[in-house]
Amino acid sequence: MQIYRVGGSVRDELLGLPVKDRDWVVVGATPEQMSTLGYLPVGKDFPVFLHPQTREEYALARTERKTARGYKGFAIHTSPEVTLEEDLARRDLTINSIAVYDHSALGTGQNRQENDLVDPYGGQRDLQARVLRHVTDAFREDPVRILRVARFAARFSDFRVAPETLQLMREMVQHGEADHLVAERVWQELARGLMEATPSRLFDVLIECGALKVLLPELDRLWGVPQRADYHPEIDTGEHVLMVLDHAAAADEPLAVRWACLLHDLGKGDTPAHLLPHHYGHEAASARRAREVSERLKAPADCRDLAEMVAREHGILARAHELRAETIVKLIERCDGLRRPQRFLLMLQAAACDHAGRGSGAENASEWRPLSRWQAALQAVRAVDAGRIATECSDKSLIPQALHTARVAAVKALDKDPA
Repeated sequence: MQIYRVGGSVRDELLGLPVKDRDWVVVGATPEQMSTLGYLPVGKDFPVFLHPQTREEYALARTERKTARGYKGFAIHTSPEVTLEEDLARRDLTINSIAVYDHSALGTGQNRQENDLVDPYGGQRDLQARVLRHVTDAFREDPVRILRVARFAARFSDFRVAPETLQLMREMVQHGEADHLVAERVWQELARGLMEATPSRLFDVLIECGALKVLLPELDRLWGVPQRADYHPEIDTGEHVLMVLDHAAAADEPLAVRWACLLHDLGKGDTPAHLLPHHYGHEAASARRAREVSERLKAPADCRDLAEMVAREHGILARAHELRAETIVKLIERCDGLRRPQRFLLMLQAAACDHAGRGSGAENASEWRPLSRWQAALQAVRAVDAGRIATECSDKSLIPQALHTARVAAVKALDKDPA
C-alpha cells in the first residue's frame, strides 16, 4: 500500500501559497484493508475513508468511464491494481495532477524530497509557464470542468488557458455537454469563482469557450450593448459589469454583493435597439431578470434578494443629493432598511462598486458621494423613537403615518445640522 498527497495542496505548495485542505490517494489497497487500519468509510459513489486521527479524506485510486451526458454519468472502478498514473489521468488540469509520496504513512519520519514528486503529465512545467492545460482527452467527459477551468483562471489571474484546452471546451459546449449541468453545481462553481481575486476572468473564459451563452444567456447578451459615454466611458455594458465585479472583489465584498454587482444591469439587454445607448427604466427589467436568474440557479435567498434590490434601486441611489427627504425615507422603508440595516448597507456597497466600475475618471467605491448621505439618512431614520411616538398616538391607526412623518423630519434635519 502506498499513500500520496495529491491535487491542490501540492499545487499550492509548489506555488509558494498557503496550503489549506489536503487530499490523499491510496494505491494498492482494498476497502477491507483500510477498515482494518482504522479508517472510517464515508464515500457513497466511490471508496473514501477518514483518517483515524487527522480526519482527512483518503480515497482509493480509481478510474472513471463516461456512461451518459452530464457530470453524473460515470462508472467508477477501484481496485488494488489501479496505478497512481491512472488515477492522476482522470484529473482536470496538469497542475492538479501532481502527487507527493507520503513517507509518514510508513513511519519513516522522512521529509519530502524532490524525487518524491510524481508528475507524469507535466504539471510542474505548466506551473512554471503559467498555463492551465487539460491532462488527457478524458477532460471532455465532465462538463463541470469547463467551470473549474474558468474558476482557476479567476484564482490564478496570471495563468492563461492553453489553446488546445480552450478548443476542447468549445467542442464540449457545441456538443451540448454544458446543457446538462444541473443548477446546483453551476451555482457552486460560480459562487466559488466570484470569491476569487479577479472574478472577471471566470466570465472572460466562459465567453471565450461559448459556455456563458448556455449558462447565463441574460449576462452574455450584454456584450455589445452600448451605454452613454458621458456616464460610462467604457461604453460596453458587459465590460462595465465585469469592472464593477472586480471592484467588489478588490473591496473584499461578500458573495451577496458580488452576485448583485454581476446582475445589476441585466435589463439593459432588453433595451430596444432604436433607444440605444439610452436605457430608460432598465432598473425594473434588471430586477426581474436578477430574480429569474437567481431562482433558476437556486442561489441562496440572501444573494437572490440583494441582487433584486440592487438592480431595482441602483439608479435612484446614485441621485441621493437630489432627492427629497420624503423620497429617501420611502426608499429606506421599501427596502426594509429599518429591520434589516445590514442588508441595506450591503446594497449601498454594491451601488458604490457600480459607480467605481467605469472607465477612466470614476471615483473609488469608498469615495462615492451618495454613500455618506444614505448612511446618515439610515442612521437618522433608525434613531427615531418608535415606542414614544406609538405611546403618544391616541388613535393607533395613525401610528404608521406618525412614524413616517417623524422619519422624514429626521432626514430633513440632516441638512440643517452644521456638522
